[in-house]
Amino acid sequence: MNELLLQISTIARGMWRFRWPAVAVAWLVAVVGTVGIFRIPDQYEANARIFVDTQSILRPLLSGLAVQPNVEQQIGMLSRTLISRPNIEKLVRMADLDLSAKSKTDQDALIDGLMKDIRISGTSRDNLFSLSYRDSDQEKAKRVVQSLVSIFVESSLGATRKDTDSAKVFLNEQIKNFEAKLEESETRLKEFRLRNLDLQVAEGKDSASRLVDLNRQLEDAKLQLREAENARDSAKTQIAAERARISAVATAAPDDASINIATPEIDSRLDTQKRNLDSLLQRFTEQHPDVLNTRRLIRELEEQKKKEVAALRKAAATAGSPTAAPSAQNATLQELNRLLAASEVQAASLRARVNEFSARLATARSAVRTAPQIEAEAAQLNRDYEITKKNYEDLVARRQSATISGDLDSASGMADFRLIDPPRVSPKPVFPNRLLLLPLALVAAIGAGMFTAFAASQVRPVFMDASELRNKTGLPLLGVVSIALAEPDRRSERRDKLKFAGATGGLLLSFVMTLGALAFLTSRIS
Repeated sequence: MNELLLQISTIARGMWRFRWPAVAVAWLVAVVGTVGIFRIPDQYEANARIFVDTQSILRPLLSGLAVQPNVEQQIGMLSRTLISRPNIEKLVRMADLDLSAKSKTDQDALIDGLMKDIRISGTSRDNLFSLSYRDSDQEKAKRVVQSLVSIFVESSLGATRKDTDSAKVFLNEQIKNFEAKLEESETRLKEFRLRNLDLQVAEGKDSASRLVDLNRQLEDAKLQLREAENARDSAKTQIAAERARISAVATAAPDDASINIATPEIDSRLDTQKRNLDSLLQRFTEQHPDVLNTRRLIRELEEQKKKEVAALRKAAATAGSPTAAPSAQNATLQELNRLLAASEVQAASLRARVNEFSARLATARSAVRTAPQIEAEAAQLNRDYEITKKNYEDLVARRQSATISGDLDSASGMADFRLIDPPRVSPKPVFPNRLLLLPLALVAAIGAGMFTAFAASQVRPVFMDASELRNKTGLPLLGVVSIALAEPDRRSERRDKLKFAGATGGLLLSFVMTLGALAFLTSRIS
């Protein structure tokens, strides 16, 4: 610690030897720094704040119908790419800054300067953006910010419309291509179906399933044919039996009185009236009009039956045999003949169906070897057609969605730009801050003076005491000769110290007075 303090003391005494050059350098740096600070032109800042509202009521209503772009991402990308050379060139023309550019070099320098000086800050979460620009001319700074706000809004709208138009053009080209492919697929599928019209099967069935269906239909037709033939044979047997019974009756009773003539219709009506009479007698007396009327009907039916039986017996006797007119003698035989004719017709129809199914089954069995190849070709054609059709329909739907999205952007815009703070210029300069720069200049002046004294002491070093001389040379020190200052020398040394203190104090006092005056003027301006 003692060695460190001794070293610091030695350096300080060495710097004291060059105090006047240090003071001169400090005053020079202070004057130059102060003049330079006051020569810096005042910079005025123009700024504006924009809020981008991306929440539109139409977007949730058209969800699923229109394309919903990531508006927040587009706005963030737009804010980051707004300061580009084309936009700055447009800004220069809008703000009339190109009037001061005499040549191409001056214009390029102006554009480069604007790209460096314009500031865009904001938060993508809140979509609140601040635009600012500094310049020594207040009106120029305001014009630049106004033009920048206009470019910010117009760029978003133009980019959205351009993207929508590009998407429509691309979709129209793709739809035309897929429409041509779809027509080719339909033509191939149509030609294949016409070429293999006889071998086409129902949807979802292959040749094996078709063969099974034909076999099942053939078995069903054969079963129905056997049922119809059995019904026909049964009708023939009943007809033969009925005819035999009629012949037996005619042989056993040759006289007319023994002929049994049936009148089923009259017997049925007579039986009904008798049951009705029994029912009436249970409720009414014999003299009741309904009872009398019913008895009268019964008598008329009995007389009608007698007349009809007599007529039938007379006809049978005239013919000489009771079997001479079977259709008139027995209604049962007529019904059996009708059933036999119907059975014959049904059996013939089912026989034709069995023959048709047999032919189809034979054709299907002969074509079963070539069916897999045809089915594979049909499946390939159907698959290509369905894929092309699906892509075509998807593209048409996307084009419609793009059209709705374009109409949505035209109606509501990609976003709603709200100017929170219009472009305005600060009334006081924002740069330079002379109240801060002047103390820094004072510190720099003092530092420059101290560095000058230190550098000079290092360039022209001296030994301040005997111990330092002994340590540096490594030689034995025999003695030290001291100096005794006279009174005039002491007064001269004191005057020198007072001058140094005055020079240093004057430097500090000058800066204090300058700061006070600057603060007073600043307060008066505000």
